[in-house]
Amino acid sequence: MSTIPEPTRRRVLQALGAGSVLLAGCSSSSPEATPEQQTTSTPQTPSANAAQSTDVDRVAADPTDIPDPIDRDTSETIEVEMTTHEQVAEIEPGVTYEYMTFDGQIPGPMIRVRRGDTVELTITNDESNVMPHNIDLHAVRGPGGGAEDSTVAPGETATFQFKATYPGAFIYHCAVPNMDYHISSGMFGMILVEPEDGLPEVDHEFYFGQQELYTTGDTGEKGHHDFDMDAMAAEEPTYVLINGEKTAITPDKYGSPTVNVGEDARVYFVTGGPNLDSSFHPIGSVWDEVYPQGSIASDPHRFVQTTPVKPGSCAITTLHAEVPGNIKLVDHALSRVARKGALAVISREGEENTEVFDPDP
Repeated sequence: MSTIPEPTRRRVLQALGAGSVLLAGCSSSSPEATPEQQTTSTPQTPSANAAQSTDVDRVAADPTDIPDPIDRDTSETIEVEMTTHEQVAEIEPGVTYEYMTFDGQIPGPMIRVRRGDTVELTITNDESNVMPHNIDLHAVRGPGGGAEDSTVAPGETATFQFKATYPGAFIYHCAVPNMDYHISSGMFGMILVEPEDGLPEVDHEFYFGQQELYTTGDTGEKGHHDFDMDAMAAEEPTYVLINGEKTAITPDKYGSPTVNVGEDARVYFVTGGPNLDSSFHPIGSVWDEVYPQGSIASDPHRFVQTTPVKPGSCAITTLHAEVPGNIKLVDHALSRVARKGALAVISREGEENTEVFDPDP
């Protein structure tokens, strides 16, 4: 079992060296250490250790905390600033893990711009971190999606500009060597590039992201979990998560966003992966519209029960609330819901509509 326990991670910068942090992109090496360090590393952790004190109460992003729709007909320069963090939080009660995040949340903040805008993006690697980080945005026509010019060591800041030349919903993610480890730990989000004439108006918009997490402990095993490189290579996750924590966006955890009967909601969904497809499905409804791959320049699919969302991709979906009750957002590879935590809820409130559904005829 190849793990990334804390003592090894604190040697990462020494292993990379000052010059290496300027390099971004793929790497087949695993884990992040020199051959000498790999042969003399601390004993590998076979399972979870005692739970650690947490740095933050939650990493799960609020699905309602997203930028407003764009209401202008001219291009502008948009300044975006983000800070990367390495912070211990609970996956579920009694189970801790050291996540990596953009701005302390999973998925990272939604970036929302208009086609033709110029984006000036500044990324800061928090000085308390031990690893280099960067950002690769699939909306960027440029080397590494910006990764090559945004790689920063702890305490450093980098800025680059790009023009949003095509519309759609696109993932962004960290892309330093061992990027799969960083993405699995939470470093991904969405950039939405609206078309020049905007998107159709809806009553509500929500934002969710899915990733799988590979740890040294079993699912639900109390204590602190380190990262398990071998499990990731075998694509055998301990958890599959929506918004970074087990069943985070549900009435029993942080609460659920609400729509009223008769209203429409647009759902933005990004799959960080790093490995698994999501079969994105609303239990208790269908997607009235789906823009596969986040391709809002194309006509939507209509009345879709389950839409596949590949790792490193997005979907934009809409649904109409016709009756009250919860809509459960799941990955329809259902063992990931029942065993590994992939569940979120949108609550519908209002009067019964027995013409559509009668619970007691």
